[in-house]
Amino acid sequence: MSQKNNRIVVPEARDAMDKFKMEAANEVGVTLNDGYNGNLTSKQAGSVGGQMVKKMTPIRTSVFEREDRVAPGHKREVTYTYCIVM
Repeated sequence: MSQKNNRIVVPEARDAMDKFKMEAANEVGVTLNDGYNGNLTSKQAGSVGGQMVKKMTPIRTSVFEREDRVAPGHKREVTYTYCIVM
């Protein structure tokens, strides 16, 4: 049997994480109760967790302009799309 390993490292953050979870649930249309939510389907729980991860690790796009290496004097636009993974 798997172990529950979702301990909050900073105890003071528990209220903020609960609020964050409620906001994520509202965004995906899942109704959460205070306390136990064992009545959720796997799909609903996964939707809430997925929404939380999406908010914590957003994808960013940055556009830079640099000198073209092949044609001196010309500029080239370079686009980077990235996300931070921890």
